[in-house]
Amino acid sequence: MKALIVDKFQPTGIEQLRAVGLTVAYQPDASAADALAALVEREDPDVLVVRSTKVMSPVLDRARKLSLVVRAGAGVDNIDVAAASARGISVANCPGKNSIAVAELGWGLILACDRRIVDQTIELRAGQWNKKEYSKARGLFGRTLGVIGLGPIAREVISRARGFGMPVIAWSRSLDDAKVAELDVERAATLLDVAKRADVVSVNVAATNETRNLIDAAFCDALKPGAIFINTSRGSVVDEAALLKAMNEKGVRAGLDVFLGEPASAGGSFRTELTSHANVTGTHHVGASTDQAQDAIAAEAVRVVRTYKQTGEVLNIVNQCAKSRATRLLIVRHRNRPGVLAHVVGEIGRAQINIEEMENVIYQGAEAACARIRLDADIPESVMQKLRSGSEHVLSVDLASIE
Repeated sequence: MKALIVDKFQPTGIEQLRAVGLTVAYQPDASAADALAALVEREDPDVLVVRSTKVMSPVLDRARKLSLVVRAGAGVDNIDVAAASARGISVANCPGKNSIAVAELGWGLILACDRRIVDQTIELRAGQWNKKEYSKARGLFGRTLGVIGLGPIAREVISRARGFGMPVIAWSRSLDDAKVAELDVERAATLLDVAKRADVVSVNVAATNETRNLIDAAFCDALKPGAIFINTSRGSVVDEAALLKAMNEKGVRAGLDVFLGEPASAGGSFRTELTSHANVTGTHHVGASTDQAQDAIAAEAVRVVRTYKQTGEVLNIVNQCAKSRATRLLIVRHRNRPGVLAHVVGEIGRAQINIEEMENVIYQGAEAACARIRLDADIPESVMQKLRSGSEHVLSVDLASIE
């Protein structure tokens, strides 16, 4: 089995992959779409490991053996998951391994916005002393932190709020009474409720169609004057024009690690109205970029690939169908002999019935097994009879409905 890694990856992770018998091709500079497509065609990997490189349909078109794409990070918005799914390629990620690093940067941005640390540094480097201007910080103690999303990163953000003496109001579609009690937060009735009540807002959600422009004009209009807004998730989550308006009209300060249209490469020119705004403290999409986080992510990526090589199971898979179209469960107990399942599958296929899912459990001693086959339609009795009588090694055949 061959793995192709096309972004910066910890050397220890590469060594571990080779130690379990994988051939590893390491090409950390193949981020351009054309270059990646050609590389995938040339290297012909079974597994592709990426960090920020985009894996779109044209790349997948050139892949002959590729069966698994692993994102060495939390999200998968740089991978065309639908295109991978249509080609029978599994997509997995490494969730939660960078949570502490992103939360740490988020709090760095909060402090930098409140105390205007970047502006002060710029003036000092220019030889200016302006204590009068920078003695006007509000401070964080006792002010309300609003958290949007309740994934692993948000939980780390919340835990650190305790050390700053900040009460937390939170909003998430999944927030229930049990989580409210566990995290010791107040549940916001609506997303706008967070904007109206929070002095500091931290956005920690995945980039999906549902979260695109989640922070919209109505949210930005509802922010308090002088509020601090932090986004360490993805640029697509925020309506940047609405945020600019809030900064211009209400003095909102923003700490941003992510932007719309940010470069895919590690270097290059990037200037927008938002990145140039005086009220923005910006970083270069480096929330997960600590040695600790990268070590943890590499270890998880190795675990995913190693498990796939050894068992065929895909850990952290994101594109497995949540619920198949199966309506019937066929249970076939049989002797563990060659050709039995070929007989069963053949009869099902001849009846024009599709197998949605299938597993075959081998019992101790390896003399007998039980196949559980989920089907998308009922099986006629005539086919059931063929299943029972077509092989001497079939012990029993039963059919049940799936609720």
